[in-house]
Amino acid sequence: MVFAADLHCDVLYKMLLDEHLTMDPPEDGKLDVTLGRLRQGGVGLQVFAVFLPEELPLSPEMALKEAELFWEKVAPLPGVAAVRSRAELRRARAEGSIAALLSLEGVDGLDGRWWALRLLHRLGLRLLGMTWNNANWVSDGALEARGAGLTRAGRQLVAECENLGILIDVSHLSERGFWDLADAAKRPFFASHSNARALRDHPRNLSDEQIRALVAVGGIVGVTFVPSFLTDGESATIDDVLRHVEHICALGGADHIAFGSDFDGIERHVARLAHPGDYPNLAEALAKRYPDALVRGFLGENAFRFLENHLPE
Repeated sequence: MVFAADLHCDVLYKMLLDEHLTMDPPEDGKLDVTLGRLRQGGVGLQVFAVFLPEELPLSPEMALKEAELFWEKVAPLPGVAAVRSRAELRRARAEGSIAALLSLEGVDGLDGRWWALRLLHRLGLRLLGMTWNNANWVSDGALEARGAGLTRAGRQLVAECENLGILIDVSHLSERGFWDLADAAKRPFFASHSNARALRDHPRNLSDEQIRALVAVGGIVGVTFVPSFLTDGESATIDDVLRHVEHICALGGADHIAFGSDFDGIERHVARLAHPGDYPNLAEALAKRYPDALVRGFLGENAFRFLENHLPE
């Protein structure tokens, strides 16, 4: 089975809302991502996002509580290995474990408290998205009408993350924020779950210029399975996913394509891509269009290589 990597899911958010949820054994129908489905789909690397929705208190304590769920309910699962470094990533791969990484989707709850960022780092945080869709203290998000870029604190956050060894995720960042980050960053950055705006004109998708910039710095683009980011129709298919893959390839990004499903963060799903156990359906469709080396890269090797190169040693 082909090794697959997924750069974004929202399991922790659902667990924060419902303390009874578990990935193994799962509460039937309540989680897209379960241990059994990860194994079924050959997923060897899964990123778990800490996300605080507006209906919950936006506080460092709430972010820390959600991060703790990673250690209580994900890391102890059989065959799962929490990853914080290149060495741990390589060890998980060698042992055939599912590498589990912790990310933060929006720093709203930290509210400028640098101690909270450092404490999250001690809890294993290695990937960070600066915003969700709205404005916060570091930048505007992709759906903020103002479209402003990084604040002074935002530039400080970039430097702090680079000092700690936290990789910055541009999904959800405003376009001006993206270019401010590109100007300020000294290390590669990436998009965990975004598609090509040229094919689907949505603010959460990336322009061709942004995709080329990510390729140029050695980043990766996690093509996402959010139907409204794939097509303007009522439903989406695996062929729609492949259109975005092909477009990024045409921009020179064949070695920089990955996937970020957004499972458990979406209510509608791509046909035959409803959960991690469906990754073989995507692998089969890719294999009909691309040589094996590219398919392996898209599904997991590009993401693995990016993290192996840029996580702390």
